[in-house]
Amino acid sequence: MAAAAECDVVMAATEPELPDNAEAKREAESFKEQGNAYYAKKDYNEAYNYYTKAIDMCPKNASYYGNRAATLMMLGRFREALGDAQQSVRLDDSFVRGHLREGKCHLSLGNAMAACRSFQRALELDHKNAQAQQEFKNANAVIEYEKIAETDYEKRDFRKVVFCMDRALEFAPACHRFKILKAECLAMLGRYPEAQSVASDILRMDSTNADALYVRGLCLYYEDCIEKAVQFFVQALRMAPDHEKACVACRNAKALKAKKEDGNKAFKEGNYKLAYELYTEALGIDPNNIKTNAKLYCNRGTVNSKLRKLDDAIEDCTNAVKLDDTYIKAYLRRAQCYLDTEQYEEAVRDYEKVYQTEKTKEHKQLLKNAQLELKKSKRKDYYKILGVDKNASEDEIKKAYRKRALMHHPDRHSGASAEVQKEEEKKFKEVGEAFTILSDPKKKTRYDSGQDLDEEGMNMGDFDANNIFKAFFGGPGGFSFEASGPGNFFFQFG
Repeated sequence: MAAAAECDVVMAATEPELPDNAEAKREAESFKEQGNAYYAKKDYNEAYNYYTKAIDMCPKNASYYGNRAATLMMLGRFREALGDAQQSVRLDDSFVRGHLREGKCHLSLGNAMAACRSFQRALELDHKNAQAQQEFKNANAVIEYEKIAETDYEKRDFRKVVFCMDRALEFAPACHRFKILKAECLAMLGRYPEAQSVASDILRMDSTNADALYVRGLCLYYEDCIEKAVQFFVQALRMAPDHEKACVACRNAKALKAKKEDGNKAFKEGNYKLAYELYTEALGIDPNNIKTNAKLYCNRGTVNSKLRKLDDAIEDCTNAVKLDDTYIKAYLRRAQCYLDTEQYEEAVRDYEKVYQTEKTKEHKQLLKNAQLELKKSKRKDYYKILGVDKNASEDEIKKAYRKRALMHHPDRHSGASAEVQKEEEKKFKEVGEAFTILSDPKKKTRYDSGQDLDEEGMNMGDFDANNIFKAFFGGPGGFSFEASGPGNFFFQFG
């Protein structure tokens, strides 16, 4: 930029001065020299003031406009600088530095095509001008980055768009359009702080910039601050009523908010079927809103758990954590569903994830409970063996034992194959073992709490299923199996 913004110390050739203009031109030249001095000291504000005085004294001098354009460029005021550079070449079309500055301003503002035209004109006047040659290449590079970014945006390859805009902004640092596109893509990538920073910088310079207001709203929208997001979208539409993206985003935001609130209301009222339908409709509004959709999936998972559709609930919670892997509520909901479906290892894994993230007493206890259930699940399930519920009464346990013991008694299967006899004998022993534990309050308590039964003399390898059977049915001769036909048996008491 320094080369492009170098001041012209030597004035452009002018016609012989008329006697009545000589004094004004001498005074203008003095102001220009003072401006040059301040410019050399990098005091660009004072340089601008003196170049302005020179222009006021002699408004037809191209060099003065060129020098003030250079000063404005150093101050980062490229749009004003462009006006001065254009005026300088209108006054003197052969003014090479004027064309270079005009091109540099166009490029800095993101108008690479116009920049190319200015640099081409400078090369027509001085085909060996190294700066013009380099700047012409830079302008063409920006045009290429724009084309690639447009294609990648259509493909939703937002990372590549950000890369192209970063490269383009190296040559076009004052281009709001490039910055807005970059910020929008950062928002789509979930990099909200970066996107907000870019949009806020633009709004500080131009509080009415509809594109920046839209991006600011987009960040809030994707962070599930929907109400605040709508305010920014509405403000953007006030500035630019035809802003299509802001219009669509505003409509989606309002629809999402309404559907989610209606779903929450239906859930609280116990209308789970309606809540499920409303959450499903909300999920179809905008697949790009990751945080809100994660919450909607978790909410629908909660509905499914209430409807006892536990597999569906697990699937919904899994979708929620895929969208937001920091979403603790979804992990907790899924873990409970895993417990309810006796998938204990998966439950432990989820509770471990939760406890690693938030080390609270509550989460620690949930993890311990799941680990206990996992430990218990690796033992024989005596309740399943007897075919009773875990809350079964003493009478229910006895009835279940009677039924299962008779069903699997070896005498009943004496005519079966050796393989069947072996399997039935195993089941008979397991039934006896289950009854031994569940019919004894002390043993049952230890079993239910997950404690080892081999402790305190409860060695399960020492019991005899036949003895338990005889004791239950009244001792030897209490009953016998009789054949009533091929493969049919009945038992009778003595």
